[in-house]
Amino acid sequence: MKNILKILLIALVLISCKKENEGNTSTIKTQNYTDIFLDKSTITTFFKTNPENEKVVKEVNLFYKNRNFQYAWFNKNGMTQAVPNFQNQLQNYSNDFDDKTFNNAQLDTLITMIKTNPNSSEIDKNQLQKLELILTTTFFKYSEKAFSGVNKNNRKLDWFIPREKKNFQILLDSLVLKDENDKSYEPVNIYYSKLKEKLRLYRDIQKKGGFPIIKTDEEFLIKTESDSILLLVKKRLVLSGDLKKNDNNIFYTKDLADAITNFQQRLGLPENGKLDKKTIEEMNKTIDFRIKQMLVNLERLRWVPVQIENDYLLVNIPEYKLHVFENKKLIWQTNVVVGKAAKQTSIFKGSISRIILNPYWNVPNSIIITEILPKLKRNANYLSQNNMEVVSGSGKAIKASSINWHKYSKNVPFLIRQKPGVSNALGKMKFLFPNSFNIYLHDTPSKELFDRNKRDFSHGCIRVENPMKLAMYLLRNDKEWNQEKVDAVLKTTTETGISIKPNIPVYITYFTAWVDVKGNLNFRDDIYNLDEELAKEIFAE
Repeated sequence: MKNILKILLIALVLISCKKENEGNTSTIKTQNYTDIFLDKSTITTFFKTNPENEKVVKEVNLFYKNRNFQYAWFNKNGMTQAVPNFQNQLQNYSNDFDDKTFNNAQLDTLITMIKTNPNSSEIDKNQLQKLELILTTTFFKYSEKAFSGVNKNNRKLDWFIPREKKNFQILLDSLVLKDENDKSYEPVNIYYSKLKEKLRLYRDIQKKGGFPIIKTDEEFLIKTESDSILLLVKKRLVLSGDLKKNDNNIFYTKDLADAITNFQQRLGLPENGKLDKKTIEEMNKTIDFRIKQMLVNLERLRWVPVQIENDYLLVNIPEYKLHVFENKKLIWQTNVVVGKAAKQTSIFKGSISRIILNPYWNVPNSIIITEILPKLKRNANYLSQNNMEVVSGSGKAIKASSINWHKYSKNVPFLIRQKPGVSNALGKMKFLFPNSFNIYLHDTPSKELFDRNKRDFSHGCIRVENPMKLAMYLLRNDKEWNQEKVDAVLKTTTETGISIKPNIPVYITYFTAWVDVKGNLNFRDDIYNLDEELAKEIFAE
């Protein structure tokens, strides 16, 4: 009952304030800001002279309805800190993304007028209402673009991780209530924030003329101990932060070799400390190219959930790496092999639920048609020579020699699978996370591929360099399974499944620019040309 009386009392006060406001003249005193209310007709009139799309109009009306049409950007002391905070945010967006969409001379003029006359005895009510509504309208338009990103179906962008739906009503409430130093209202994840910081550094480099171009004989530089071109190399590495101090001499020093190694590490190159062809090629990528690459990946990072689980796995396809996070901290990582360009690994989120020891490999029909069937037509013993068998729809094994393989070309009505063993294409274990793409993590007998710098060789599934370490990590809390028991099963050829409880989220992602846990800015090649496709949407190319 006390709560009901309290609510009724607040309602009566609000109604009283509103009626008092309706009897006022067209000007209001600064000390009465909290007594100012809009009404629905004021908002309707505003949008008649300042038309916006239906979604924005709906958001604005709902926002004020939820706060009983009380002003959001002003309190009893006048303009709140939220106004200059938001104004700075708009300016930063304009500078960071070279996007003038939200530049608004009228908004800036009204803010300046009130800021420069904070103690004025009277302020024009119409101007105040206009500023209030321009701020709110701009906020909803800005948030949709800055935090939701490109308005296009994820599937058309080859991205199948569900985008988190952001509530901009709550976001604006949060903004107008926060203190001036609190930026927690931004609905972005930590990866986005870190990359945006690096973008600003690159914008500064761009304003100062960008990176120098290094023109030289790469083979000569690999061998030489001194050359005048090293002056440009050192300047380039100082700008990108790889070389801490420029000695301004022509000698190939240990500091320079270490800086080159650091650069190579950030670019995913062989870390030899030498100015080889690929290293110089990456150094000569222009500042404009790198900024564009960062902008494309910032767009992708807008789609990533703000809050990610404490424990999860993350595969970054262009990096050829699997990262294991526990309590939001990276605890280890391992190399992976991903799908080739013609058989791309899909971008999605799943949950690892089972480990299969000594797995069968059910050969996909596409591989049967394009790779196995031609070999069977030339060699009837191909399956037995590769530890494979044919299985009917009922699960019964069939002799491969009893089938006329020559009569099939586009569809084979049998399941072909490779039996467990050391030569099995999946190695000795696979990690299942049910998905519509039929993709999983697995071991491989082709260990030599992990020594290569570029590792896109698979048919879409992801080969893991250290599957045993991954398995034991996933089983770390399972009292029934230890290293000894796993080893014992692997000595057999019996397929054995182990449930993972709880399931572990796994993100299969695609980032060609990001900031790692050490704070280093990384770049990788766009192996699937997805940056190029997304750039067309962002920059209308």
